[in-house]
Amino acid sequence: MTLMNLLASRSSRMKASEIRELLKLLDQPDIISFAGGIPDPALFPTEAIRDAYASVLGGSEAGAALQYQVSEGYLPLRRWLAGQMGKLGIACDEANIFITSGSQQALDYLGKLFLSPGDTALVTWPTYLGALQAFNAYEPRYDRLRPEGGNMTPDAYRAAAAPTTFSRGGGKVKFAYLVPDFANPTGETLNRQQREAVLDLAGELDIAVIEDAAYRALRYDGEGVPPILALDCIRSGGIDKARTLYCGSFSKILSPGMRVGWVCAPRHVVEKLVLMKQASDLHSPSINQVVMHRVAEAVFDGQVEKLIGAYRERRDGLLAALEANMPKGVTWSRPEGGMFVWVTLPEGSDATALLARSVKEARVAFVPGNAFYADGSGRNTLRLSFTLADRRAVTEGIPRLAAILKG
Repeated sequence: MTLMNLLASRSSRMKASEIRELLKLLDQPDIISFAGGIPDPALFPTEAIRDAYASVLGGSEAGAALQYQVSEGYLPLRRWLAGQMGKLGIACDEANIFITSGSQQALDYLGKLFLSPGDTALVTWPTYLGALQAFNAYEPRYDRLRPEGGNMTPDAYRAAAAPTTFSRGGGKVKFAYLVPDFANPTGETLNRQQREAVLDLAGELDIAVIEDAAYRALRYDGEGVPPILALDCIRSGGIDKARTLYCGSFSKILSPGMRVGWVCAPRHVVEKLVLMKQASDLHSPSINQVVMHRVAEAVFDGQVEKLIGAYRERRDGLLAALEANMPKGVTWSRPEGGMFVWVTLPEGSDATALLARSVKEARVAFVPGNAFYADGSGRNTLRLSFTLADRRAVTEGIPRLAAILKG
C-alpha cells in the first residue's frame, strides 16, 4: 500500500516551481544567474530591522510581540497600510486591510475563496507562475485575459467556461488575475485605458479582479498609473462596493524573509479571509508584524528611493548589454520598473533546451518562459531578472548567452 493512492485529485495539479529549483544554482559560485526574481540582500535595511527587533524585544511590547495575534493582523500596521493605500487614491481604513504571510498566501486564499473545481480564472498569457501554482490546487481552468484588446466577448468567455458532458462542477468565470505594474514575468505595465478595459470586462461578467501589486513601488521611468482598485473605487462609489482585491507585499522593498503581505479589499471579503486565516495558521507572526510596522514607518520611502537608484542602473546595464550582443531576431521588453526583462527568441526556438546548454557551456542561468503560460506554450521566450545583475554579471553573462544563441 502507498499513501500516493489516497491523495486528493487536486494534488496532481501541484507542481514544483521551476524558479525555486533554479534558485539552487545560486549556491554554485561560478554560475551567473539572471533567474531568481529576488531583491538584492545587500540593499536590505538590515540595521533598521535589527534595531527594531532589539527595541521591541527589550521594551514593553515584547510580550505582545511574542503572543498570539488577531487574525486580521497587527492593528498599527493595518492602519499604516490604510494610510499608504489612501496615498494611491484608495480611501479605506484598517477594516479593509488583512495581513498575510506574504502576498503568495493572499493568492492562495483568494483562489480558495472563489474557485470551485471547473471554474475559470482569467489570466494573462504569460502570467506570474506563483499565481498559477496557488490557483491550481483549486482545480480551475484558465482562459486568456487580453487587457490590450482581443476578440473574446463576455459571452464568449461565459460559453468557454460553461460545463460540458466531459467536465464536472464549476462552470463560471470567477475572477481576472493580473500584475498591472512591471509584470512578472514580462516587465510590462498596463496603461489607464487597459486597466479600465479590465474593469469593463469584469463588470460585464460580474467577476472579481485580483490586482497583484508586488512591484508597484519600483518605478524608474515615466508617470505612475492609478491602481485598478483606485479606478474601481471611483466607479463603484467606494472600496466596500468595489470588485477589485489589491494584493501588496513588503518583500520587494524591505524584506522577503519576514513574510509580510496584505490584501486591501471590501470588508465583506476581508471577513471571509479572516475565517480562512483562523483555520489555516491563526495569524501571521506577531513579532514580524510589529517590527515591520516600525521599520516601514521609519524607512519605507527612503528605502524605495535607494532601490530605484540601484535597480534602474542595473536595468539600464542589462538593456545595453542585450542591445550590444544579442543576434538578429531576438527581441526584449524595456520595462519602466520592476525586476524583469522578457526576451523573445525566433519562432521554433526552445528556451528550456537553451537553458541546459547555457548552464553547461556558459554557466549562465535564466528562467524559460513556458513556465509562465497556463497552457505551457511560449517555448521561445525567457525571463531575465536584473536585481542581482551587477556590472560583472552583465558584461560577462550576456555575451556568453548571446554566443550560445549565435552558435
